Amino acid sequence: MGVNLSDRRFPEWVFGRGAEPDPRFSLANERTFLAWIRSSVALVAGGVALVALRVPIDAGFRVASAIVFISLGMLAAIQAWIGWARTERALRENRALPGPALGVVITVGVLAGTALIVVGSVV
Repeated sequence: MGVNLSDRRFPEWVFGRGAEPDPRFSLANERTFLAWIRSSVALVAGGVALVALRVPIDAGFRVASAIVFISLGMLAAIQAWIGWARTERALRENRALPGPALGVVITVGVLAGTALIVVGSVV
């Protein structure tokens, strides 16, 4: 009479489906989650540094780019969770792996934030 581990793991909507995948795939998925979290922290830190260190660019552009980078950092943390859950569920259900849900938004945002810094430094 073994205890089913999926009865005690969170979130149920991920672990309550399918069969246990090869642990190597779940651990790789966890490493990807942590990489998104590191990216999130870096984006937030970059946004804070733009304001805290008084980078020598136009104040309006500096604050706008800081807001962009901090917002992207929050989106990257959301992507980490959504991506982990969607991938883990796909592994458990033996389906194709999904792409990053917010990858394009974060990429465009980084380009926009960088453009704000460049423009702000020449104005």
